[in-house]
Amino acid sequence: MSPRVLISDALSPAAVAIFKQRGVEVDFQPNLGKDKDKLAAIIGEYDGLAIRSATKVTSKVLENASRLKVIGRAGIGVDNVDIPAATAKGVIVMNTPFGNSITTAEHAIAMMFALAREIPAADISTQAGKWEKNRFMGVEITGKVLGIIGCGNIGSIVAERAIGLHMRVIAYDPFLSPERAQDIGVEKVDLDDLLARADFISLHTPLTAQTKNILSAENLAKTKKGVRIINCARGGLVDEAALRKLLESGHVAGAAFDVFTTEPATENPLFGHPNVVATPHLGAATNEAQENVALQVAEQMSDYLTRGAISNAVNFPSITAEEAPKLKPFIALAERLGSFAGQLTESGLTKVTITYEGHAAELKTKALTASAIAGLLRPLLSDVNVVSAPIVAKERGIVIDEVTRAAEGDYESLITLTVQTERQERSVAGTVFHDGKPRITMIKDIKMDAEFAPSMIYVSNEDRPGFIGRFASLLGDAGINIATFALGRDREGGSAIALVQVDGKVPETALAGIQRIEGVRQAKALSF
Repeated sequence: MSPRVLISDALSPAAVAIFKQRGVEVDFQPNLGKDKDKLAAIIGEYDGLAIRSATKVTSKVLENASRLKVIGRAGIGVDNVDIPAATAKGVIVMNTPFGNSITTAEHAIAMMFALAREIPAADISTQAGKWEKNRFMGVEITGKVLGIIGCGNIGSIVAERAIGLHMRVIAYDPFLSPERAQDIGVEKVDLDDLLARADFISLHTPLTAQTKNILSAENLAKTKKGVRIINCARGGLVDEAALRKLLESGHVAGAAFDVFTTEPATENPLFGHPNVVATPHLGAATNEAQENVALQVAEQMSDYLTRGAISNAVNFPSITAEEAPKLKPFIALAERLGSFAGQLTESGLTKVTITYEGHAAELKTKALTASAIAGLLRPLLSDVNVVSAPIVAKERGIVIDEVTRAAEGDYESLITLTVQTERQERSVAGTVFHDGKPRITMIKDIKMDAEFAPSMIYVSNEDRPGFIGRFASLLGDAGINIATFALGRDREGGSAIALVQVDGKVPETALAGIQRIEGVRQAKALSF
């Protein structure tokens, strides 16, 4: 059956065509986003949901999304999607962070020019027939210092354009490397230095707990007298009331805002001041940008639904279309190794270490780790999934370590999962052979070779003669057929492990009988 996608906001017809070309069924209902109840009623019929900003994907909507695998936001902001609820449901949330980049950067530059030359006020005055030539005394941009807060994709484009205008650009961004700063021609500085030196400040950072009110009253007071501030990023980055006071005192010469703390902004502390330029969130409002993000989201969602490729997801590692088929068997291996350990774990988890060797170390290990943790936690927390698992583990204080290294043993690829609990440490390792089937190669440092099967019995015992006979006889008496029997031991007369594939479910009475066999330490029924 072909995957089905619902488009609940106005998206380009070209996006609809892309879905159809990729073999995805499309239901185009561009006004549905305004009707949350109707959306919640029909969302269970779809594998994907493509939206803009009008559709609000709430936890109530997601409760009914039984088939939903992916939400695609045509644009960068995902404020209208309940990310934690989507993550808990196992739904990938994608955005299109680059489709609006040039358009938004150009808008910031346009706002800077409008501010520097008082263009909006001069336009109103002139069209009113006043010809106030001496009233509008602007400033040149050439030679001025532009301070960029947030030098990511959009911020770096603004920097490039500003350098072309012969401005000096300084940037505050904790994630900007010195090498990247040098490549794009900006000087990396701390925030206080930027505030003290910048003639213009342009914000290009997302709204997070760390960036909210980054231009607070305290920080605004540190700015250079006569500074002009541009915000085309997110409302809430600037204390608007504090900025109004500094505009009135003349400390801040002007402000140009495209975004506001409350939107739609029908009123705001900045409105009405003669040195403020305001636009209604137009950063992405060009024909080119709207077309770009619509096409991008259609391509990304189609790639995920038809090929398993994940790009620009805000709640899961990216996986290219080329990586997806190579990853698939290793994702299955990681999930089953995690499930194996989870089914045997009976006390509180404290730490998980996943070691990737050889070819496995070159794959997208974040995705593999997410699968392993999902498998590990699922026996303990049934509603966990590959998307939510890392967050669930973090919330429970479980430390997750990833180790990658070159192949050191008999296998060109090896994944080892080590679980530490309050009482013990347990390791299990596995590989994928050329047939694509995941296999267990080691349990508790004991070598073995076993495929995963729907129903299995795990036995840890002392290596004594007669165990296999008694074990097989007990299963035979219980009417349980043995499909495969894998054995391993650390040394003669030492510790041994049996991993046995059986047909059908293992009764509790049979497990109790196995537990009573002399030398058996643990017997457990496993399912995969």
